[in-house]
Amino acid sequence: MKIKSLYISAQEKNAGTLFISMGMMEILKRNMPHVAFFRPVIYSKHIEDGDINFMLNRYNLEMDYKDCYGFDIEYVENMIANNKTDQLMNEFITKFKKLEDKYDFVLVEGIRHSFLTSTINFDLNIKIAQNFGSPIINIVNAKNKTIADIHDDILIENENSTFQGCTHFATFINRLDDKQDEALKKKLNDYPLKIYFLKEVDELGMLSIADVIDSLDAIPIFLQPKDITRIVRGIKVAALTLNNFLDHVEEDDLVVVPADRSDIILGLFGALYSKNYPNISGIVFPFGMEAHPNIKKLIDGLNSFSIPILSVDDDTYMTANKLSKAQARLRVTSERKIALALGLFNSSVDIEAIEKKIATVVSTVLTPMMFEYKLFERARLNKKRIVLPESNDERILRAAEIILRREVADITLLGNSEKITETYLRLGLDLSKATIIDHHTSNLRKEFAEIFYEMRKEKGLTLQAAEDAMTHGNYFATMMVHLGHVDGMVSGAIGSTGETIRPALQIIKTKPNISIVSSVFFMCLKKEVLVYGDCAVNQDPNAEELAQIAISSAETAQAFGLEAKIAMLSYSTGESGSGIDVDKVREATKIVKNKKPNLLIDGPIQYDAAVNKKVASTKLPDSKVAGEATVLIFPDLNTGNNTYKAVQRSSGAVAIGPILQGLKKPINDLSRGCSVSDIVNTVAITAIQAGQD
Repeated sequence: MKIKSLYISAQEKNAGTLFISMGMMEILKRNMPHVAFFRPVIYSKHIEDGDINFMLNRYNLEMDYKDCYGFDIEYVENMIANNKTDQLMNEFITKFKKLEDKYDFVLVEGIRHSFLTSTINFDLNIKIAQNFGSPIINIVNAKNKTIADIHDDILIENENSTFQGCTHFATFINRLDDKQDEALKKKLNDYPLKIYFLKEVDELGMLSIADVIDSLDAIPIFLQPKDITRIVRGIKVAALTLNNFLDHVEEDDLVVVPADRSDIILGLFGALYSKNYPNISGIVFPFGMEAHPNIKKLIDGLNSFSIPILSVDDDTYMTANKLSKAQARLRVTSERKIALALGLFNSSVDIEAIEKKIATVVSTVLTPMMFEYKLFERARLNKKRIVLPESNDERILRAAEIILRREVADITLLGNSEKITETYLRLGLDLSKATIIDHHTSNLRKEFAEIFYEMRKEKGLTLQAAEDAMTHGNYFATMMVHLGHVDGMVSGAIGSTGETIRPALQIIKTKPNISIVSSVFFMCLKKEVLVYGDCAVNQDPNAEELAQIAISSAETAQAFGLEAKIAMLSYSTGESGSGIDVDKVREATKIVKNKKPNLLIDGPIQYDAAVNKKVASTKLPDSKVAGEATVLIFPDLNTGNNTYKAVQRSSGAVAIGPILQGLKKPINDLSRGCSVSDIVNTVAITAIQAGQD
């Protein structure tokens, strides 16, 4: 029987239930468009559940909040106390079955350990899973336990669930230290159950600035939205003189200091800009105080100041006490933690085995989220080295951290190592796993210049000009790709498209039998992904060039798992129009048919006839492409660029690109208005392209 639901159960506190739920949801959403999330019991119907909100917002689930839970603790306790357990179970089943009938899959997160009372015990979790017919995922918290205790927990969990007639799907042993991990893998090597081992990652349990604000009811005095994800590794109360206190400050500390201690505050500002002292994560002013106006004036005049400053009503002691008891939360805005968590999950779990075990629903729907998750997984499974030459852009550094944490690719940054390190630490980022090369001082610079000179001397390039070129990040990075030091390059967040493409044309050059470099955008609409070409590079291609763009775009679509049905767009359909522009498209279509007879292509065709079956049935009733086109080729840059932007802004589509095609090795261009997410997606695509060579 096909699996249509899974029940995640943890018998202890802080076992990482949301973490496992998130990892499983990633797998499900990669393969199915309509997935539901359900919690049988929440704390209170008057307080929104954090896990439900996280799942709804992170994964854009097509659900109302009220459909994501069964009942609250008060209702469940009353039903059990009044001997109405069977009625309660029927009500659980009724709510669950509505979801199971409506969605492809239901991921159920069981009763949290902290909800258990003398009335509600853990056996209720097992009983609910049994009645839902959901295979169980058990989570065992290994922190501070002996190997024997962990082993016993696994046995008890499995025996308890199987005794009740439940099917075991997998056991996750979470929060393992190195010794536990090694010992348990040896001990459980031949164990019949499917067990996954996940090591403890300290940062996942550390407070963020967002957690600090929530736990203290703090009022931000100085706070930029991007800084709420900063990690707090330690709490320091400033009770000493500045000279002595600076000796105790450590990396990512949160410092509690009265606002009238201007000496300490100025010292911390100085430490922030000093190479000799660590970077703190934030400052908290107790007693409801604010900084002196002159201190505020000083902050306003500091460049790149991004340390959060918060104010709380409590005194110093109460503030420190509350911070010691505060719990770290995984939030939708916690992109850095989410990337770290997903990197751990994906590297520790056999994704392919889980996908095979889960029955997927056959569907032609491909949502933007499904497409992006597939990109990340393909890149992760064949990890490549990508160079990012624009390391002085904050967006690049933030994207690089996400890529590294999700283990999508290995990253090389160009620039001064000391300056880059200082910048990312000041931003509260961790790029310690990135390779940093200073292209101004690298030993490779001379070698690259000589090779470039030999390649271009017949074109009039001098050795001095070649040496000068290698001082530019894009030229140096392109040469790294050409010589195999890295596998691909992504640039353009700061520079123009020409600055990215020109070195590639001079050094990398085009593939055999391809005369033109072109581009595509992956346009991720609500239920499908379309390929738009060429909306970024070629201004007014002739018929031969347009045909080459169509062939390259079809190959790109197929390389990323999309069926290629090519529509050659024009302002008329079929034989209804004439003129220079229409004739060009008609000629390009004939060239493609002659060169690639196996490709499905039609043109000239208008956009509405290309994508709308009803219109297609009238304008081109016998076409195998009309109404179902997946690759749309625009006749010129003016039409393509405006159309992709119009669709993106008016429909809310996710536009991934431009993705360059036709080069021997992958070089990709970014829009100067790109977001961190755009950069992450482009790096993933570049890594996949590199894996196809």
